[in-house]
Formats: sequence, C-alpha cells, structure tokens
Amino acid sequence: MTALHHTAPLAARAESATTGAALPPGLASARNPATIQRIVAAAEKIFAEQGLDGARTDAIARSARVNKALLYYYFRSKEDLHRFTLETLFSQMREQVGGAMEGSGTPRDRLVGYVNRYFDFTGAHPNYPRLVQREVMGRGQSLQWIVQVYFGPLYRRLTATIRSGIARGEFRPVDPQHTAVTIIAMTVFYFAAAPVLGELWRCNPLTPGRIAARRRSVLDFLEHGLFQQRVRTR
Repeated sequence: MTALHHTAPLAARAESATTGAALPPGLASARNPATIQRIVAAAEKIFAEQGLDGARTDAIARSARVNKALLYYYFRSKEDLHRFTLETLFSQMREQVGGAMEGSGTPRDRLVGYVNRYFDFTGAHPNYPRLVQREVMGRGQSLQWIVQVYFGPLYRRLTATIRSGIARGEFRPVDPQHTAVTIIAMTVFYFAAAPVLGELWRCNPLTPGRIAARRRSVLDFLEHGLFQQRVRTR
C-alpha cells in the first residue's frame, strides 16, 4: 500500500469534493500522513481562533511541530491549507450528519438521527462552529462553495424529510422551510453561542454532560412541538 492510501481519510475527501478545487500537490507524494494530520489539526484550531487573515503559517507550523518549509511542501499557500482544512471538516460533517437522512427509516427516525449525529459530530469537533461563523460572517470566497456543496444538499434533505413526515402523518402540518431553519438553529446556536452561555451560566457548556442535556432538550422539543403523538392502544 502506498503512502497516498494512508492519507485517504484526509486527501480523498477533499479530492472527491465537487467544488472544482484541486488537491494540494504536495499531498500526492505524502509519505507521512501523521504529519499531515498534525498540520490540519493545528490549522483547524488556529483558523477557528484567528480566521484566514489573522492566522500565521509559522504559528501553524510550530503548533504542528513541523518547519515552515515542510508545511509549504504539502500546501503551496495559507489559502490552500485553509481550503483543505475546511474541505476535510465539511466532508466529515456531510458524511456523518447528512447520512442520517438516508436509508429506509421513517421521517421521524431520520430526523432524530440527524439531531443525534449533529451533536455527536460537533461535540467531537469543537472548532467547527467557529469556523462556520467566520465564513458566514465574513462572506468570504469560501461561502459560495460551502453552501453549494455542503449546506445546500443538507438543507434540502432536511426539508424533504419534514415534508415526508407531514405527508405520512408523523409530523404536524408546518412550513417545511421555516421548520428546517428552526431545527438548524436549535442545534447550531448552542455550540456557536457557547462563550456567551459560559458567561451566563458560569460554567462550561461544552462538557459532555451539558451537551447531553442540550441534546435531550432539543429532542424533547421536537417530540412535543413537531411530532404527532402516537396513538396508544390497549
């Protein structure tokens, strides 16, 4: 097996994206996938904290325990590294969260699966909400392909699931578009607003216990606000 095959969890996702972005040339000859993993992990954290403009490649290299020459061997520029970092993270999100709404389960089961997988994914990727916020608020060049390739398909699956649930009598008759936005807001806002919640609650809202409590709250809201109550038979 070649070294490229070992980098598949990172490289293949970016290469398979339909955004037209080419795989950074240095990755085609990568011989140490652990180094790439460290670079991308460091880049994810620093880009989340400082954004593309504020991040410095020397800081990323130092955090990844590599020299800048090696970083530039794999990625021609800071912009290439930023793009690859986003592609990797969003591809994982699409695979994990979007996959919940595929298959033969009922709309109710698919929607519950969506919520559960989103909480699983975001709990495991704490930098994800800040990276998304920076791209959305900055309206940078990345926003268009992020919406086109990742958010758009996910949103359409979500609205289709809601429409299907209404048609089957599993969900109350609601506006699918606004309900999809409400569900997204209930799941996304908690993580995006974690710093504010930390100040309000005087605690860390991202501990496993508090994330679990938030998950239960969202599912309870769906149970009583969207799902039709099951008829109990004796």
